Amino acid sequence: MQPDQTHHQPLPALELCGLTLGYPSARGPQIVLSDVSLTLNQGEIACLLGPSGCGKTTALRAIAGFHPLHSGTIKLIQQEVGRVGYQLAPEHRNIGMVFQDYALFPHLSVADNIGFGLYRLAKREREQRVAQMLELVGLRELAHSAPHQLSGGQQQRVALARALAPQPALLLMDEPFSNLDVTLRERLALEVRDLLKQTGTTAVIVTHDQLEAFAVADRVAVLAEGCLQQWGTPMQLYHRPRNRFVARFIGEGMMLRGRLIGEGRVDTELGVFKPESLPDGLNQGGMVDLLVRPDDIQHDDASPLQARVLAKAFRGAQFLYTLALPSGQQLLSLVPSHHDHAIGEAIGIRLELDHQVCFAA
Repeated sequence: MQPDQTHHQPLPALELCGLTLGYPSARGPQIVLSDVSLTLNQGEIACLLGPSGCGKTTALRAIAGFHPLHSGTIKLIQQEVGRVGYQLAPEHRNIGMVFQDYALFPHLSVADNIGFGLYRLAKREREQRVAQMLELVGLRELAHSAPHQLSGGQQQRVALARALAPQPALLLMDEPFSNLDVTLRERLALEVRDLLKQTGTTAVIVTHDQLEAFAVADRVAVLAEGCLQQWGTPMQLYHRPRNRFVARFIGEGMMLRGRLIGEGRVDTELGVFKPESLPDGLNQGGMVDLLVRPDDIQHDDASPLQARVLAKAFRGAQFLYTLALPSGQQLLSLVPSHHDHAIGEAIGIRLELDHQVCFAA
């Protein structure tokens, strides 16, 4: 008899299948997102990432039950909650929500804001749960303060505690860090991830900031041009982008032109490479673009390969150099900041390309 493996299989918390969303208009429906399919397991954190107007917030609203579906289905914990002609009401979906502006009740104290969704619990149970949440977000001493007496970061933690208090099956957050300054955003993103992991909460977060997505998410959905471009871990998106859009949108990178010379090898100005896969329908002699990230180009004084410094941006521990190869092709390189070279100077470089990804030129 085979040992029972089922307890190792996490249950899907959210399943989008062929999800298409749009808005009615005089000329018929304006489709915002088309045919999006993805599965998020319980306890995982996902980010919907993409440029402004790509449909991230519309997708979040559809999951919450505020936006009708044009086609496809939405399942929560394997129960269908949305399809064409059927919408389970938002209040019956067991979903927590943190809005961009936190939407705290100004006339209620911090503790009463957190306890707002716990009206079904007995008074003593409710007080215990509120105390637990205050402890969790580190705001116990501010329990009786009013929202206007708190900093932006504290207000956000109250909104998070209020959303987590009823123990939702899924937590949705719409651009939760956008009102905070840059240094606070980074710290809070890590704090939020810790809180969600501590409570085992499944969450979907909308952001247009990829550093935020990378700091918080287990999986990221890149949305653009009306469709799902790629669904994967931050590492997969960065090192194995599925298409040219993802390659350019995620991280900084440049394309190095090369020619296919047979046996899956590509000849470039910086040497011969063997990419992990080649674009379909490419014949010998065909031109490709090899994705090169700034951390792939190492500064090496002893290298015979030379590149000229076109521009540089100081980033504290590093410079981001824009380099020109002899042919004029440009690359980016991250170099420790004690290597301070002048614009126009030639420096030695070598390529350390662990992930070789290429696209048809």
